[in-house]
Amino acid sequence: MFRRFSVSLISIFIAAAASAQSYRSDVTSAYIERFYKTAIRDMYEYKIPASITLAQGILESGSGRSDLATEANNHFGIKCTSDYNGKKFFKDDDKKNDCFRVYADAAESYRDHALFLTQRKHYAPLFELKTTDYKGWAKGLKKCGYATNPKYPELLIAVIEQNDLQRFDKNPEKYLKEDDYKINGTTDVIAPNPTPSAVNGSINGVECITVKPGDTFYGLSKRYNKSIEALKKINDFPEDYVLKAGETIFVKKKKKKFKAAKYHVVQKGETLLSISQAYGIRKRSLMKMNKLNAEPAVGSKLVLN
Repeated sequence: MFRRFSVSLISIFIAAAASAQSYRSDVTSAYIERFYKTAIRDMYEYKIPASITLAQGILESGSGRSDLATEANNHFGIKCTSDYNGKKFFKDDDKKNDCFRVYADAAESYRDHALFLTQRKHYAPLFELKTTDYKGWAKGLKKCGYATNPKYPELLIAVIEQNDLQRFDKNPEKYLKEDDYKINGTTDVIAPNPTPSAVNGSINGVECITVKPGDTFYGLSKRYNKSIEALKKINDFPEDYVLKAGETIFVKKKKKKFKAAKYHVVQKGETLLSISQAYGIRKRSLMKMNKLNAEPAVGSKLVLN
């Protein structure tokens, strides 16, 4: 679960609000320069305004200077949950030695932040707003329970407007070079929705695993207390499917839609099965949404929700 603002941070923010309330500095500008592309790419994929993501990162991490950011690559104060099995960082917060997640890099922290918002039902109203409506998002985050600080919307809006972060929402292509959002480095197909990677053991909110050398359907069926037939059905695998080391398979039923992105552009070598696995969508649902009865052509655009 995400960290709410602690008493000490609230005091700092209220003190700042009472004085100049300036969120512009060389440190903050450097932070924005470092992460604006990450925020824009996540906006394409998850439909969260880049301005909101950056402003939250600035506030939560002190523009990248907090110990969580510098020692754990955790820019959003994301705490450990009961199903979290990764590295941990302990520090006093709401209670002594609170547990926080450790990330391999900041981009992984940004991705987990996006998944937190997209995969929890009580944040669903936010995604009815336009990505250019940063004020609506700021107020909506508070209304949906993201933070307990009553001044949270005003803080976000102040950070955004003082640093002109809304420019990334309005004209994202202007701030990304073509190579920043090509798929697989190709020059002919541009897609603003790169496929998601597994974060904390799930894709699209569905528990999944990476197949290791030596894994078999029999062994996995015993490990997850499911029949071999059930595992194959969950993953839309044919009866004679052979597991491949490194591939992702699901141990719980996939979903009918992927709400964090609108569409996927088909690349060379992709199939309905591989795409459905990449997004944690049932193959039959993917076919139904796109009125398909055969494999899609390279370059075609598949609707995901």
